[in-house]
Amino acid sequence: MTKEDKQRLELVERKFLNISGVKEVINYDETSVNLETNLGSLIIKGQELNIKELNLDKSKLVLTGKISQLSYEQASKSSWLKKIFR
Repeated sequence: MTKEDKQRLELVERKFLNISGVKEVINYDETSVNLETNLGSLIIKGQELNIKELNLDKSKLVLTGKISQLSYEQASKSSWLKKIFR
């Protein structure tokens, strides 16, 4: 595993989330945060979510709120565009 593939998630009492390996914030509101990370797309759901710190140079994000769900989404190997050009 290379340094670019590493990621760390630290969740404290479902109120504080520290994430390393963040490449980009895709979208964000009080109930959902969608991130692009070293290991794929990460969806975080909850209530009163707030990004306290974002440092893309260090690939770091700190999130607070009532965190209820963390899930990774994998990109489909055959996208709709590939199907069109078959």
